[in-house]
Amino acid sequence: MRKRLSERSWRKDRPWHAWLAVPLLAVVLAGCTQSPDTPRQVSLPIPRTIDRDAPAPATVRENARILASYGGIYDNPQLQAEIEQTVAKLVAASERPDLKYQVTMLNSPAINAFALPNGHLYISRGLVALAADKAELASVLAHEMGHVIARHAAIREEQARQTALVSQVVSEVLSDPNMGALALAKSRLTLASFSRAQEFEADGIGVGISSRAGFDSFGAARFLTAMQRNADLKSGSKSQNADPTVADFMSSHPATPERVKNALANARQFSGPGNGARDRDAYLASIDGMVYGEDPSEGFARGRRFVHPKLGFTFVAPNHFSLDNTAQAVLGLKDGGDEALRLDVVSVPAEQRLSDYLKSGWIDNVDAASAEEFTVNGFPAATASAKGERWSFRLFAVRFGSDVYRFIFAARNLTTENDRAFRESVSSFRRMSLKESAGVKPLHIRIVTVKPGDTIDKLAERMASDHKLNRFLLLNGFSATDKLKPGEKVKLVME
Repeated sequence: MRKRLSERSWRKDRPWHAWLAVPLLAVVLAGCTQSPDTPRQVSLPIPRTIDRDAPAPATVRENARILASYGGIYDNPQLQAEIEQTVAKLVAASERPDLKYQVTMLNSPAINAFALPNGHLYISRGLVALAADKAELASVLAHEMGHVIARHAAIREEQARQTALVSQVVSEVLSDPNMGALALAKSRLTLASFSRAQEFEADGIGVGISSRAGFDSFGAARFLTAMQRNADLKSGSKSQNADPTVADFMSSHPATPERVKNALANARQFSGPGNGARDRDAYLASIDGMVYGEDPSEGFARGRRFVHPKLGFTFVAPNHFSLDNTAQAVLGLKDGGDEALRLDVVSVPAEQRLSDYLKSGWIDNVDAASAEEFTVNGFPAATASAKGERWSFRLFAVRFGSDVYRFIFAARNLTTENDRAFRESVSSFRRMSLKESAGVKPLHIRIVTVKPGDTIDKLAERMASDHKLNRFLLLNGFSATDKLKPGEKVKLVME
């Protein structure tokens, strides 16, 4: 969560159901994803480019939106050089070696990659961390190059100009009342998927490029499988129940069994398993020490607890909630999906009473009689309730320094019990001590060498992450029945 959220998104004339849908409003990015039409002004550096030509103004604006949405550039010169070298090999082996590409690594734990029509490639550090070897990374980059070569991105961009996509997104969300709190809790960038035919075409082009460049052509199938495993782990259920609003690589590149099967068929046209370079050890060496998960400068969740050492506050979500930190807000969803929360930060004049602010119309149907003022660990606060057609809301505003932190809880049925849980969660909001803030460390990928006697279970226990065993298996491309070999390299998530 960043420092400021513009009030423009919360105008008085917005009904409560439109407020739920606001996070889904996005502008189509002419690649594999969309970029949010961020209301605030951003001023971010443009990464170095392989193409010396000056970028068009629209590309500069799109680049700024992407960087603002994905945490900016991940500054790791050694890893950046490795990725650029991989791109150069792929370009030389592609059908269009005359095309020029720029590659930017994004400081985001999301698993995503996409391309602009002019050849700007973006890849998140979350995706880099998931890839098990250089062949898997090459398969993703080659797939995105396939979209550029086939002009899918340009076609998508033109279609976006001719249709009111944002209105369509809103209509789709509001037509399904069950999406209400889910949109609130899991709002991110809404991805504009390529058509099924375009995805399969880019897969075919990508496998061909990576194979001709000397990489293992089966890297694409392995990475698609890893993406599906990651989606299953993230949702805590089978893939068909995965959250449809989570904007990661899976949203625009679904790893369906049919697509994995197609990737395998494409790979067999070029070589058999085991042929082509995987460069696993070299790849692991290049990512050793990279940040894993959320960047502490943006705050991050550890279980139900959210900490923001830079802004100096922390709070604990109610029981059975999972938290998700985005650039715009901290979002939470209760197991089962019948309760949700959002925490963001806004500007409220110092002279305005917080109870008056809650009744000022930024959300409709507030019960004015329910507004009350109190204190949270010494900070002025206020609360009120609001009622929608299908969801009830408990609102809180807490003045912390020069800002007001706004908690919005949603429940299908607001009972005395869950209302008390919401109040207890807000009561946990407090200032972090300097010692606490200094003690918050980011997680990193650490590469270790397997020693005699090491087992998957033993190494997984060293993971400083959730789902230790499953996360270890996922990041290393292992199955539960695999045996470790002394001397091989594996990834661990550690401080």
